Amino acid sequence: MSCMVAIGTQWGDEGKAKMIDFLAKDADVVVRYQGGANAGHTVVVGGEKHIFHLVPSGILHGEKVCVVGNGLVIDPVQLLNEIEQLEGEGIDVRDRFVVSDCVHLILPYHKELDAAMEDLRQKKIGTTHRGIGPCYADKCLRIGIRAGDVFDRDTLREKVEHALAVKNPMFEKLYSRRAFTVDEIMLILDDFREKAGDMIKDSQTLLHDYLEDGKNVLLEGAQGFALDIDHGTYPFVTSSNPTIGGALLGTGLNTLNINEVIGITKAYVTRVGEGPFPTEDTCDEGDRLRVNGKEFGSTTGRPRRCGWFDVELIRQARRVNGLSSMALTKLDVLTGFKKIKVAVGYEIAGKRINGFPSARLDEVSPIYEEFDGWDEDISKCTSIESLPAAAKNYISALEKLTGVPITIVSVGPGREATFYRDAR
Repeated sequence: MSCMVAIGTQWGDEGKAKMIDFLAKDADVVVRYQGGANAGHTVVVGGEKHIFHLVPSGILHGEKVCVVGNGLVIDPVQLLNEIEQLEGEGIDVRDRFVVSDCVHLILPYHKELDAAMEDLRQKKIGTTHRGIGPCYADKCLRIGIRAGDVFDRDTLREKVEHALAVKNPMFEKLYSRRAFTVDEIMLILDDFREKAGDMIKDSQTLLHDYLEDGKNVLLEGAQGFALDIDHGTYPFVTSSNPTIGGALLGTGLNTLNINEVIGITKAYVTRVGEGPFPTEDTCDEGDRLRVNGKEFGSTTGRPRRCGWFDVELIRQARRVNGLSSMALTKLDVLTGFKKIKVAVGYEIAGKRINGFPSARLDEVSPIYEEFDGWDEDISKCTSIESLPAAAKNYISALEKLTGVPITIVSVGPGREATFYRDAR
């Protein structure tokens, strides 16, 4: 048996879905362990684009089992719509898809509260209004509704009544918004039970059974390291833990189950929404990265902020997550740049500092080194040997600077545009 964890090492959008699709060929089970539908994951296979929000992208491999782990929060309406869309594309989902009975459910009042809170903030966080944060908050307040609750309708109704007794006074008195009725929430939950009840299972026991049976399990998070609510650039973060701790908490697996931790790393850096971003390029080269990389959110359509590779960011991701290797994505986007910048460190007030000061990141200035670029089209390369010398030198430099070996390289959006660095 083996269990690999794939973790985004930047601010998300590192190409995790593409890499999960690539890695899934060697897995039997693919598990999402945190997040919600606020992250969009794009995979291109045979020239056809597939966008995922809640279903792991490993579902594109016909024989793989895909699991939504207990660490997620899911919108039941959106999940049913996503399953229907995938089945409309000819992808079998229901027979290979498991929803943890401990997953918390995002309901309309969570999305309403998300929007109301963001509207009141003077300094916006950039939430997608998908109800992610309020649902996680209800989980901690112990007034959440879990997927497994839908099977006992009388108890379920009591839980909804209690939740609305807390929420409705807030909507009416604090936010001047409408109250929700128990019946309208129950209608959604009844529909979810009817259409998805056979997919709701005890995922924690199931995953341990898979490993004991010798199955290969692949775990994936929805966002990147720097959006982790504990280790990221708080408060401009997600509401859960994309890091290695989240992988354990969000699945019920333990440290002895994990064999490998691979970091998914873009050849440059992007960020969506607000928050500090030391290597952001707000000039022509940043615009060029955005256009070349098609850096627009697959969930929101928002243009992503673009900048240069940040070594300190990856070093911190290595420390926190115990990265054993990295997959480098979107190397082809750097084609045509005469010089490529890499931030090799930070300074504050002219003094070089050590580490990744997430609480003071808006104060740092990056220290750059420049590397030669290349003009050759690398999008058809299928091995490290076929890359131009400057691209190989860039990869070697990133390995040396970060202290993490790069074992997989991606040079385009398609499944075929990804290769192992060794002979596998």
